[in-house]
Amino acid sequence: MAARPNLRELKKQRTRNALLRSALELFTAQGFDRTTVDEIVEACEVSQRTFFRYFANKEEAAFAVQEMVEGRFVAALRERPAEESPFEALRHTVLGTWDALSRSVEEVIPVELHMRTYQMIESTPPLLAAHLRRSIELEEEIAHVIAEREGVDVDSDPRPRVAVAAFSGVMRLSGRLWGAGEDASVDAIRALTETYLDHLNPALGEHWRRDHT
Repeated sequence: MAARPNLRELKKQRTRNALLRSALELFTAQGFDRTTVDEIVEACEVSQRTFFRYFANKEEAAFAVQEMVEGRFVAALRERPAEESPFEALRHTVLGTWDALSRSVEEVIPVELHMRTYQMIESTPPLLAAHLRRSIELEEEIAHVIAEREGVDVDSDPRPRVAVAAFSGVMRLSGRLWGAGEDASVDAIRALTETYLDHLNPALGEHWRRDHT
């Protein structure tokens, strides 16, 4: 069994969560660029030094929860049943991630704040550029996972990267349309994602393994 965190670790986690929540509340209320580190630490009654102990900069704080969610997505994808095709594994994983989002995010911040942060990133040019850069890195990691599942070489077989690029394109489109809509709920973006992913099934719904029957 994993050891329970001691009081020092719990205090550090509470401090980080408080800083993160304050940062995201300020980012979504008054804008990322207009928010200063001084305002974040003042809301938590700690020093700048404490903020930089947990986050390298404001951008790292803005993406902290998303990075956690992405890490859990990749871990869940690795655990999908081997009999699922690449598309089935990706589809089940992302829908499962949305289903578990409230539970996982609520460990750190209210899920409603996370959804507002998602919209804020989509509407803030510097953060959107960072989001696209991070997405490219995530796509490469996912492509390697898919290649391992299918027993193909990611550098000689283009299908893992092509499949992940198509999947990621749907995710970005769903996020953009959701962000421009009036319903900011998790259910709304999950439904939109599922609808658009269904259009990829004819192209990506089969296995690539030569021995698959």
